[in-house]
Amino acid sequence: MSRVSGKTDRDRDLARLGAAIRARRLARELSQEALAGLAEIERSHMGKIERGERNVTMLNVIRIARAIDCKPSELLADADL
Repeated sequence: MSRVSGKTDRDRDLARLGAAIRARRLARELSQEALAGLAEIERSHMGKIERGERNVTMLNVIRIARAIDCKPSELLADADL
């Protein structure tokens, strides 16, 4: 992986996925806490996912997508992944 300003491709990918999740959450007018509850993920972990600080598992991507009524592939497409 190449490094630019200390950021790896992985870091940028996680940040883009987190931003896509946040955008969908806000479009549905859900708080982070409400989304975390619907997805059965700890609120603090959800915050880290949205900030791109955690490598989210596929299972959690599926849970989040279901909670915001979209397909996991739509989240990945929103993130340009």
